[in-house]
Amino acid sequence: MSLHIIIDGYNVIRQSPVMEPLDRQDLQLGREALVDKLAAYKRLKRHKITVVFDGAGDSPLFENRDRQKGILIKFSRQGETADSVIMRMATEEQQGALVVSSDREVADFSASQGAATIGAVEFEDKMEMAAYFDLKGISPESGTDDGWEFTTKKKGPSKRLTKKQRLNMKRLKKL
Repeated sequence: MSLHIIIDGYNVIRQSPVMEPLDRQDLQLGREALVDKLAAYKRLKRHKITVVFDGAGDSPLFENRDRQKGILIKFSRQGETADSVIMRMATEEQQGALVVSSDREVADFSASQGAATIGAVEFEDKMEMAAYFDLKGISPESGTDDGWEFTTKKKGPSKRLTKKQRLNMKRLKKL
């Protein structure tokens, strides 16, 4: 099953130390920087990516386009927020979706619908890590580290994540 990454556009831009100054300078620059980063990430990971912004037809560049560099771009309609669009998409996609937002309301609602969630800063770190591995020609999956670390500390059922948390972790590993 393919993963559909649904991104709260302005949330990611305004949480980023790189894109936030561009956004303050000009909203369009921030949006373009995000789309460029997502396009580079999509070339590496091949996931379906949709970025949602507030504002109906707010952008002259993306005005007549649904897709830019392989990234589906959606603007909320008049009287509607990007958060409500993301929540509606999470409801439709359910377990096939991964919602990227640091907005607790959006993340909690999406998780209740079965979608995996990740914060904006954490997702940007994943994008940077993927770009680094690509630059170095390293495949993160091919490493010798299988996630096992020697310890004498006992782990029992009380330390085990819930089934929902384990499923979320499984989807996040695809990033």
